[in-house]
Parts: sequence; C-alpha cells; structure tokens
Amino acid sequence: MKNMKLIVIVALVGVLAAAGAGGAVWWKLGGGKAAVPADANSKDEKAAKAELKPGPDYKYVMLDKVLVMLRGRSGDAMAHYMALDIVFKALPEQEKRAKEHLPLLRTVAVKALSNYTLEAAQALSVSEVAAVLNKAYQESYASEQREPPFAEALIGKLIIE
Repeated sequence: MKNMKLIVIVALVGVLAAAGAGGAVWWKLGGGKAAVPADANSKDEKAAKAELKPGPDYKYVMLDKVLVMLRGRSGDAMAHYMALDIVFKALPEQEKRAKEHLPLLRTVAVKALSNYTLEAAQALSVSEVAAVLNKAYQESYASEQREPPFAEALIGKLIIE
C-alpha cells in the first residue's frame, strides 16, 4: 500500500514536470505572446528590411598553390612546407587590377610566411595566417604609397607538412 502511494506520487510529479516543460516550450515558441495586430507585425518587418542595405558585390580573385618552405630546426633532415590558396575580396572595378597584381601578392605572401618554423606555423589558426598576410599586404602597399586592389585576403586552403 505504501509502495503504491509512492508510485502514484512519483507519477504525478512526472506528469506535472512534463506539463511545465511543455508550457515553457509553448511560451518560448511564441504561443504565450500577447495578441498583436497584424499591421504592427508587418510594419516591424518592413522597417527591418528597410534597414538592411546590401553591401557591395565583391569579386573574388584566386591565387592558387602558394608554396612556402618553412624553416626547420638545425639538423632537420626533412624539408617542411606550407601550401595555401589565397582568395582576394575585391570590388568589381578593382578585379582586373587585383589579377594583374597576383605575382606581387604571391611574393609578399612567401616573404611574410617563410620566416616561420614548422612548430610556429602549426600553432597558427587559419584566421591568424590571414591576419599575417593582410598586415604584410598593407605594409607592402603602404611602402609604395599605393592603394591595395582588394579589400581583404582570405585563406581558401591551408596545408602544413
């Protein structure tokens, strides 16, 4: 008899907990919101769409297969390298100029990354490699007092061996 009461109480608590969880989910999904006129919702949606302005339509210029020999520890018998594909985000009017600058951009990338050892290169994340390259590109163009033909350099592929 005592076990039966305990089972009934546990079952009742379980049902109440399930009902509470269901009510919380219903409220979270919007079932518990106060009734709002349809016009108010559509005005909010129109205002949100009006605030979202499309950004520039970028073109993406690819620089494939940039190979960089990494410095090894003294006595290393094996050569280590980094292979990466770099993608340049350029405005449409800068796309042709960015393509013309690809040999220079390859050279700057190799120069910026060739001082890394295997261990230091492996410790870098993809975004850190992109930051190193973007800084090198900015410094290179600033030294020539020219504007880079792209907004940002992105990493398309990165392999460190």
